[in-house]
Amino acid sequence: MDIHAFLRTLSRLAPALTALCLSVACTEDIDMSNRYTFTEETMLSYLQKQPQYSQYVNLLDYVPVSSVSQSTIAQLLSARGHYTCFAPNNEAIQLYLDSLQRKGIIPQASWDAFPSEKVLDSIRKVIVYNSIIDGGDYITYETGTFPLRDNEEFALANMNDRKLSVIRAKHNSDSIFINGEALVSMKNRDIEVINGRVHEVENVIAPSNDTMRDMLQKWANGQGSGYSVTAKLILACGLADTLAAVRDETWEELYQTGQVKDLPNHTSFGQAGSLPQHRKYGFTLFAETDSLWQQLLGKEAKDITVADVKQYLISSGAFTDEGTTTDDQFDSKDNILNQFVTYHLLPMRISRDKLVVHYNEKGYNYKSSENYTIAISDFYTTMGKPRLMKLYESRESEGVFINRFPVLRNGRGRYSVEHENRNDYHESGFFQDLHGHSLRADENEGIKVLSPSDAGTSGETILNGIVYPIQHLLVCTENVRTQMMNQRIRIDVATMFPEMLNNDIHGNKVVYTEGATKCRGIPVNYPYLADVEMQEGTMFYYLSGLDCGWCNMEADEFNIIGKYEFTMKLPPVPKAGHYELRFGVATGSQVRSMAQVYWGDNKEYMPAYGIPMDLRQSGLYRRTPGKTEEYSIGWEEDIDDEEYNDEVTKRMRNQGFMKAPESWTAKLGSTETVRSYEYITRRIMVSADMEPNKNYYIKFKSVLESDTREFYMDYIEYVAKEVYDNPEESEDIW
Repeated sequence: MDIHAFLRTLSRLAPALTALCLSVACTEDIDMSNRYTFTEETMLSYLQKQPQYSQYVNLLDYVPVSSVSQSTIAQLLSARGHYTCFAPNNEAIQLYLDSLQRKGIIPQASWDAFPSEKVLDSIRKVIVYNSIIDGGDYITYETGTFPLRDNEEFALANMNDRKLSVIRAKHNSDSIFINGEALVSMKNRDIEVINGRVHEVENVIAPSNDTMRDMLQKWANGQGSGYSVTAKLILACGLADTLAAVRDETWEELYQTGQVKDLPNHTSFGQAGSLPQHRKYGFTLFAETDSLWQQLLGKEAKDITVADVKQYLISSGAFTDEGTTTDDQFDSKDNILNQFVTYHLLPMRISRDKLVVHYNEKGYNYKSSENYTIAISDFYTTMGKPRLMKLYESRESEGVFINRFPVLRNGRGRYSVEHENRNDYHESGFFQDLHGHSLRADENEGIKVLSPSDAGTSGETILNGIVYPIQHLLVCTENVRTQMMNQRIRIDVATMFPEMLNNDIHGNKVVYTEGATKCRGIPVNYPYLADVEMQEGTMFYYLSGLDCGWCNMEADEFNIIGKYEFTMKLPPVPKAGHYELRFGVATGSQVRSMAQVYWGDNKEYMPAYGIPMDLRQSGLYRRTPGKTEEYSIGWEEDIDDEEYNDEVTKRMRNQGFMKAPESWTAKLGSTETVRSYEYITRRIMVSADMEPNKNYYIKFKSVLESDTREFYMDYIEYVAKEVYDNPEESEDIW
């Protein structure tokens, strides 16, 4: 291999190796005095006694725990801890050396053939760091606790700071592949040792270091991936450089050099707001397969051109927005192809288990069941022109769908008191009628998100993204936009910001101590959340109350303390119309704050909207330290009389309040929902005409002279007048 080819290969390894060093940069030397003294085997001693791991054990003695530690991985695996080790056997390592020879990295498949100590060291780290998950004080993974769904990832990353995924063979669920490449031995799995578990694997786990751009360029030039047409379309829109971003190196330097500090202890929980170690970028692509394109255009994938697809979109009337252009300026957000392509891309990497977050919906317990209860939707803002994408999953759907609009048994319309009176929020088997232009007669049934094994497409890992094959052509049609408008759009605040998902902050179901709050800090003097601007005096915390019995949607919240002032960019609305912008509030604490709300489409000038919002005010009481004063907001518990319940709703709405939804609970698996709690309410913050393709902002500014009062954010709702003021079918309780 010539020197230029070698340097190119080494440069492809560099990002991962840098991440390796930084991800463990704060690890201390291993304290060997803390080793267990039991007679059972440690992970290291077990591996040393098994001849099939001799090459792997040799590597453990060479690889350091971190760039600042003198301890080796061998020493780590002989000390106390909870490690999960996917140990490659000797045959697996030899196969990996063979692959390095085929790629031209080494001339012979031998450890003696490496061109330099630097390359040798990098390959050792790739093999070792990718094989171990450090579960801290609590977690090891046995096969019975592996993720169940295809391509679902382990909650914890490995020592290479990469999430490993699981695929199970269709004919045998016990046949498990890690990252789609490393088969877990049927014989040597779930080996329990003092400090963890060992699973023998028959291939080295070596996730690709290709970015989304690298992968698309490779796919566009070949036919083996199943995504060659989609890859050509994305590259034609000039998105390659955008999709190459991996992480914010400025933040990396600030964090590693200690120039940014954790937030002080949260006033209620006594925990420091630990800053995120990285600020990664990520992308999710929902991709039509080559076989689907062949079916739609009647041509072989290799013969389908960008011009063919553009003409197909034009002839099908896919986009009816005013201002849509049909020229070849594909990098313009107004261009028909650009609008099509960017509606497939989210600026965040969403693992399969987070596409739709199931946690504390009514009657469901994520710990004990995959048998979902009520229908759940999450909404995300796509790249390009700001548009909403709905991701949906229910018991009846049997999988995740994009833009699915079923008729739900919600106690309204055909399921009202006058009719069947079914009110369990399950699918009825019917779907909403089409409104406006659509591409399919069954468009409202949605588009199923497939797995690579289902679709016969590439399952390669991508450093900064993830690709999901889809069942049908994905277009934000007039019908889709109308259906979005005709339903309540509820968005967990944390999902509004890509950084929360790209850095594994939101929705991470790793439990360390039962009932312990996890407290993270967001810096005020650095734009960590790109769509949030904070003024000095703002202490911005993210709290995860997993398994704490919290009343929050998805068990998390933003909690802002001090003399705060901050501005957030809001998600878009689907169509022009009159909307209410609502805000979920929990007033169970006496330390809540009071804020003036500002709203508009010009963040430099936003007028005040309404009177200051008092987060101490519940459905019945205003909670202040030392006393409880009764107020007449009009909250009453639901009774078995729909007309009376609706009257209560009207009284509360007249004062800008609504009851909490019927959708989730404080106690996992319970059917007692937050709607029955008077201290959980919704506030109608804004009622105004809004337009699509327009950015709106909201600002909150404290009106109390206090450094300890808490401003609480859980979720927002967009609700069009067609929903909340519908004379034929009033808004449901869900």
